Amino acid sequence: MTQPPPDDRVSNLNSTPSLFGDDALTNDSVFSVEPVAASRGVPRVKRPVRDQYEFRQMCLDDLVPSDHPVRAVWMFVMAQDLFSLYDKIAAVEGEVGRDAIDPRILMALWLFATVEGIGSAREIERRTTRDNPFRWICGGVSVNHDRLSRFRTGSTELLDDVLTNSIAVLMQQGLVSLKRVAQDGMRVRASAGRSSFRREQSLQELHTEAKQQVEALKTAADETPSKAATRQKAARERAAIDREARVAKALAALPKLTAAREKRKKGDGKTTRVSTTDPEARNMKMANGGFNPAYNVQFATDTDSGIIVGVDVTNEGSDAGLAVPMVKQIQKRHGTLPKEGLWDGGYTMVKDTITLTQMGVVVYMPVKEEEKKLAKGIDPFVPISTDTPEVAAWRQRMGLPESKEIYKERASTAEWVNAQARNRGLQQFRVRGLQKVKDVAKWFAIVHNLIRGLTLIAQSAEVAVC
Repeated sequence: MTQPPPDDRVSNLNSTPSLFGDDALTNDSVFSVEPVAASRGVPRVKRPVRDQYEFRQMCLDDLVPSDHPVRAVWMFVMAQDLFSLYDKIAAVEGEVGRDAIDPRILMALWLFATVEGIGSAREIERRTTRDNPFRWICGGVSVNHDRLSRFRTGSTELLDDVLTNSIAVLMQQGLVSLKRVAQDGMRVRASAGRSSFRREQSLQELHTEAKQQVEALKTAADETPSKAATRQKAARERAAIDREARVAKALAALPKLTAAREKRKKGDGKTTRVSTTDPEARNMKMANGGFNPAYNVQFATDTDSGIIVGVDVTNEGSDAGLAVPMVKQIQKRHGTLPKEGLWDGGYTMVKDTITLTQMGVVVYMPVKEEEKKLAKGIDPFVPISTDTPEVAAWRQRMGLPESKEIYKERASTAEWVNAQARNRGLQQFRVRGLQKVKDVAKWFAIVHNLIRGLTLIAQSAEVAVC
């Protein structure tokens, strides 16, 4: 004879089957009866008590392990000269005014957020209330996303100084030599959609509409003069003014782009389109074969150390012509030129090879159509009649076995740096405009060098001990 199923007094509380009981999410008392047979009795268990007030002894410093990366980030920030930021703070001792947030906190938050792959100011604000490393940085100071956003893209000169000075320290310690530098670019999606690109007629119509909207908001009567309504009206005005400015900037960029397209192909200039969301972004062919609004991020890396020694961002879809500006930036930033440079085929330009050689940089760059020429029985490394001495020397150099071995270092350094940046969240920019995008790229470079520098210093200490 079949025995009846045991009596489950919890499941019988509700006659209608459901995932949660009616009061399960708001009332813990429904779990006071255990789902066991009555003949066994109710087992004794430890249940959560959530309505009891407690006083706990807690120190933020004890919540973060001594070897946690956030401590290295804070030590790095403490070593930086932030006088330019402190000099802008209006609140001073003995005078009225609200205390400002310590710039060290803002800088450390962004550096550690970049280490963690977080690129959103709102997400950082949330983390400062729930994640111990972020809480440790703040030390009880409240930080909002608006202040974080303004700090991230409003410290261009500071970022340049921090990047340059941190590399200078590593050079003084003999950890960065600038003997050989590899450069590579990657296209990062812009904060704009493909549908935001408009032709001249559409831009003119949008600009007229935006101007009318701004005027209408400025002259509109304030029917509800409450503080909330006043703030809302001001916010609408700012949004309308910003939209008008972006459309005007898109119209201003149109003639130059039109001329460039017309130069490449006659009649193609009429099809020129510019984004109304980010007028400085350009449609570029991405790694997946499709086209998206993007920026071209350039990193130059010291091959011996893996330290980024140069950063640039352009809105050009091609890498051609970007080798010389990067080498000049390295010279300006560090006071010396790299002895050798590694570039892929996208940078190949005869005039750049000549310029770099004359500057004293040994060029390692693949010869165009090398495989096709070899397949036809043509030696691509033999100088041709039109070659200048600089180009002829480069062509012969690239045919040597030792040069091919040297060139292999490009993939293990420049492409590795790009992959590290991708892993830390450099998939799409959250800011708009070329200058702001450059600032974000510098944050990634500083974080990369911070982490890599710690490794180099540790390795150097181990060698010294041995």
